[in-house]
Amino acid sequence: MMNREELISKWLNNDLNDQELEAFKMLEDYNDLVKLDHGIQAFKAEDYNTSAELETVLKAIKTSKKPSTHWVKPLVYVAAVLAICFSIYYYTTTLDTTVTTQFAQKTLVELPDNSSVNLNAKSLLVFNKNSWKNEREVTLEGEAFFKVAKGSSFNVITKSGTVTVYGTQFNVKQRAHYFEVICYEGLVGVTYNSQETKLKPGDSFLIIDGKQIAKEKENRSTPSWVNNESTFKSLPYKEVIAEFERQYDVNITLLNIDSNQLFTGSFAHNNLEVALKAITLPLHVTYSKTNRTITLKRE
Repeated sequence: MMNREELISKWLNNDLNDQELEAFKMLEDYNDLVKLDHGIQAFKAEDYNTSAELETVLKAIKTSKKPSTHWVKPLVYVAAVLAICFSIYYYTTTLDTTVTTQFAQKTLVELPDNSSVNLNAKSLLVFNKNSWKNEREVTLEGEAFFKVAKGSSFNVITKSGTVTVYGTQFNVKQRAHYFEVICYEGLVGVTYNSQETKLKPGDSFLIIDGKQIAKEKENRSTPSWVNNESTFKSLPYKEVIAEFERQYDVNITLLNIDSNQLFTGSFAHNNLEVALKAITLPLHVTYSKTNRTITLKRE
């Protein structure tokens, strides 16, 4: 096989056959050779000595190639490291924090400004630590009780509406066809369908199936579910069942029962049997269990 110097010599004389040309193109410094040849064309006399020219080219390549080995590769390496570092920084500083709870699970979330969020079962909370100083905003799916530190406006974004507060305690519940906000302290603004409603302590804002429902004044200092009890005042039975399923991780089937009938009562989160009696006895309903499936039936 022809060596490197022979290939270069024949290339300078335009004497490469097809096979040799392919071999020449495979040389590590092929691109450098081509660039260098183009650069020295203007300095070539019409008649020149091939051997001397070859020696000149080889010396030029040797001289120009060494520096590139010493600074190009380190430069590429540094650039790659910087790119990776920037990517990691950008990723970590723009990444949202997401907290979720499963069936029969609750959790307490501390926000960057020492505000706290009690997240009820089967719920999701999203916020960004990096942008918190400029914008106190969380996204909520499910139910949560907020204790907000005083400061700039604090927004809770839900699929049903936005809740805006200025240092207060309030509860937000956003479920399928259900949206409720209860103010326990301070002042709360609820934006629903582009219209804002201001809530003072004890006031509630409730939407069920797209209709606003009037509620009595809330006299508790915190929502009952924070203390492991769900309380209902004249709410559709289907909402009671849905909450029961979330707190006990069960599936409930209703037989001969109107799911829209109103229910007033409560059930605890720590005893399934007692809780079942609490939601069935007031309506004269019986129940049966098979594993995690419960059937409620009215004779």
